[in-house]
Amino acid sequence: MPHVIVKLYAGKSEEQKARIAEEVTRAVMASALCREQAVSVSIEDVKPEDWVEAVFKPDILGQPDTLYKKPGYDPL
Repeated sequence: MPHVIVKLYAGKSEEQKARIAEEVTRAVMASALCREQAVSVSIEDVKPEDWVEAVFKPDILGQPDTLYKKPGYDPL
């Protein structure tokens, strides 16, 4: 039962978020070999000024063992 949480800068439209969820679902289905009914995707809006404290430090720097794709930026 894969559940994916996507955190991104606030401001994306509902259509963009729906498209992201569709594409993520397809990718998870293909790579995890599961059915669409098993996949859930949530999207969390984060204000750009909150990104470092709300996402970068706790989720990227703070959990290196769970990070399978590292970002190509360093806001620190």
